[in-house]
Amino acid sequence: MISAPGAAFIAAAGMLAGIVGTAGGITSLISYPALLAAGVPALPANVANIVALVACWPGSALASRPELQGRGAWLRRWTWVTAAGGAIGAVLLLSTPPGAFSRVVPFLVAAGSLALLLQPRLSALRKGDGHANTPFLLGGLLSVSAYNGYFGAGSGVMTLSLLLHTVEEHIATANALKNMLIGATSAISAVILMIFGPVEWTSVVPLGIGMFAGSMIGPRLARRLSPRLLRWLVALLGLGLAARLWVTPA
Repeated sequence: MISAPGAAFIAAAGMLAGIVGTAGGITSLISYPALLAAGVPALPANVANIVALVACWPGSALASRPELQGRGAWLRRWTWVTAAGGAIGAVLLLSTPPGAFSRVVPFLVAAGSLALLLQPRLSALRKGDGHANTPFLLGGLLSVSAYNGYFGAGSGVMTLSLLLHTVEEHIATANALKNMLIGATSAISAVILMIFGPVEWTSVVPLGIGMFAGSMIGPRLARRLSPRLLRWLVALLGLGLAARLWVTPA
């Protein structure tokens, strides 16, 4: 049971995590350690974090309406892929030993961060239209969404990098699409975890409230930052998370 001060601390951390995550950064870099600091054990903290992330979906959708205009058909096509990946990840979380992928994750996060930094140069060299990227996008979204449903720290950076390379070169728009895809992943993962796994609701509720509030701010912040600055900030956060996960595996 979380005390009232603990719940207030988690809510504040959730708001900051929601701002950072929906602006392009890494939500779990803030929210997961906050849950641990409040006394929530590792597995329940991971589950609570995944379930609470659903609250970012409606908030970021409302805040990203300019970037999402005209993208409904694309999102209806690809959210099914990320939802399927999230379901796979949630099943893996419930059925595999803790830390099964702990040594692989830092390399994935680092690779996504470096690809984010190199995206403008690689995009300039790339030829052909977006249809040539469809198989790569399909496999990438399915894989990253499965990881997101399993643990998720750094999945936003990886998804953003994937979208910038295959779908949308404007980082604020790619970030808005990323938020919608991550939302679908989190929603299906949360449903499975609520049915089959232990959910610490005294942690989920304050974290979710904070994340919803923060998600109303994050996309607006991403819209105002210069693309170059936003790209560097997100990439540096990702590299920092990769280093941390290597030293202290998830």
